[in-house]
Parts: sequence; C-alpha cells; structure tokens
Amino acid sequence: MERIYLDNAATTMLDKEVLNSMMPYLTTQFGNPSSIYSYGRESRLGIENSRKIVAKILNARTSEIFFTSGGTESSNTAIIASVKDLGCKHIITSPIEHHATLHTVKHLHKKENIALSYVQVLPNGHIDLEDLENLLSSSKEKTLVTLMHANNEIGNLLDIQIVGEICKKYNAIFHSDTVQTVGHIPIDLENTHVHFISGSGHKFHGPKGVGLLYINEEIRINPFVHGGSQERNMRAGTENLYGIIGFAKALEIATENLKEDSSYIQDLKTYMIEKLKNEIEGVSFNGDYLDKSLYTILSVNFPKTEKSEMILFNLDIHNICASGGSACSSGASVSSHVMHALKNNPNLITVRFSFCKNNTKQEIDKVVETLKTLI
Repeated sequence: MERIYLDNAATTMLDKEVLNSMMPYLTTQFGNPSSIYSYGRESRLGIENSRKIVAKILNARTSEIFFTSGGTESSNTAIIASVKDLGCKHIITSPIEHHATLHTVKHLHKKENIALSYVQVLPNGHIDLEDLENLLSSSKEKTLVTLMHANNEIGNLLDIQIVGEICKKYNAIFHSDTVQTVGHIPIDLENTHVHFISGSGHKFHGPKGVGLLYINEEIRINPFVHGGSQERNMRAGTENLYGIIGFAKALEIATENLKEDSSYIQDLKTYMIEKLKNEIEGVSFNGDYLDKSLYTILSVNFPKTEKSEMILFNLDIHNICASGGSACSSGASVSSHVMHALKNNPNLITVRFSFCKNNTKQEIDKVVETLKTLI
C-alpha cells in the first residue's frame, strides 16, 4: 500500500523544481560566499538574489531579511534580542504558542527575572484581544508581545494587523511566529506593524535547515551567533548556501501558485470535515476550523476507545502519516499543551491532519475508511 502523507504542518516534501535550483550549489557552484574570487562571488550573488526575491514577496526591504537555520532559531533570536537589546522587561505571550516561543520566554522569566504574562484564549482557540489590550495597558515596563500567526496544532489564524495596531498603541515590540503562514498566506510587512517574523523553508516544499528572520529596520539588535561577518554581521558562520537558494525558490513557487493551491487544499479540508461528520459517530473538531483558520490544518477529536487510544500507531501500520499535535511533540506520550489550554475533553483522542497540494480526495477516502475500522 502506498503511503498517505497527511502531516504537512510538520514538514513538506521538497519540490522537484526547488531541488533543481539547489543542485548547482551542491555541485559546481560550491564556493564560500565570503571568498573574493569568482567561485565565492557566484555564491554571494546567489544569496543576495534570494534575499531580493524573499523581500519582494513579503513586501520588505532586503536589509530587513536575514537567513537562519529555521523558525526556532529565528524566534529565539527575536525574543532574546527584545529583552537584551531592546529593553523589554515584560513578555506577553499565549499558552498555545509553539515550544520555540514558550520555552524561550520561560527561560528568560526564570534566568533574567523578566515578567511573563499569558493572554487568555477563547473557547474557540482565538486569542482574547481585549485581554491583550488590558495586559498592555496595565504594563508598567517596556513589553514584548509574541503571538503566532497560525497555530500549528489547530490552525487558528491571528489577525496580525489588529495585534500590530494594539502593540503600536502601547509602544510594545511585536514578534509573530509565521512559520505556518509564510508561503501559505500573503504577508505584507511594509503595511503591518510588526518588528520580527519567523519563517521556515520546509513548511512550503523548501529544504529543511533554513529559515527566515525579518527584523524591521526601525530597530537595531546585536548578533545572536558571534564569529564572523555573515548576514551583515548579524549571524556568524558560513551560510547554508543551497538551503537559502531553495528557500527563495520554494517561496517563489508557492507565491506564484497561491490562489490555485490554497483553493484546492481548502476543498480537501472541507471534504474531509464533511466525510468525517457523515461517517464517524462522535467526531468533533478543534479551533475555529470553518472560519478564521489555516486551510492546511484540521484538528480532529475521536471518541476514546480501547482501539482509538493507539490510533496514531495504527494509522502508521496502515501507511497513513498524521500526528497527535505538533511534530515536535508527537513522539511524546504527554497530552498536547494546546489541547490542555483549550480544556479539551480528556476522553477524546486528538489527531492533526495537515494537507498540501500533493494530496487527493482519494487519499482522504482511504483515510476515513481506515479510521472507521480503528475507532
């Protein structure tokens, strides 16, 4: 049986066109971008052209785009710099953020004595914006707000325009983890009040090990990694040359086909919702899944039975890939922190299905048929 892959929020398959764009930099154009001879200059040109492509797509300046090893490094850099370089003494986040954010803010709270507040989450999984404003209005210290654009477990979308305006009103620094939305939703940085965003190439059919950090030109921070002048003195170490080329190419392809692909994937999500509702008794869904939700993610609850408790393991036996939450914690037996924050019923088993342009309705039919035998 052919494998059915429905865990695209964890990682996506590398696009063949992206691989082709990377190949010269893995073979003949291997020069160190910091070298002054022609091999080095060719590599440097590849990186700077990639930076231009990414900046244009996100409507940012090239001087605001920095390449990193991934979303985790980007978020760590932004959050730590907000405290150490921008003078933030208070952090506001939510209990449903990715661990790249949650573990970093807890570390700063413990080690640097930074005040830490968690904004309330509404029953539908959205951030309570009234509570955010209350927390900001009562904050006596310079504050960092770090909230993700789309939740990686339930898919809920944050209105970063509105959050940006709230942050502007209270002179707060705003970082958004946009790992699930870069390459999937148009982002206009010129017209969004945000100081930092994080992105990751492997979430939109690009390579792993390469990410994006946007730093608004109005702020100045110190390097997170020291030891060289790469990335305009902001990130030491020889650049991930072929990764950067692949990141830009993947973002270019995703943007060119965004309307068509997003419509197709949204249809798959809707189709699966209807199919599950009609064919499996007691099924329910998490978050604002029919409205302000990312079209690639569907979080599903199944009734807990002796059979369903091993659902992920059994799906794997049937060559179906899905996850219990985020991929970073799907190997752990502990319940998802997102489900815990949403006060999800402990008698339900949660599975995250996440889709891409390569999935089909036939695959969803097979998955639902298999689920019927596993519940």
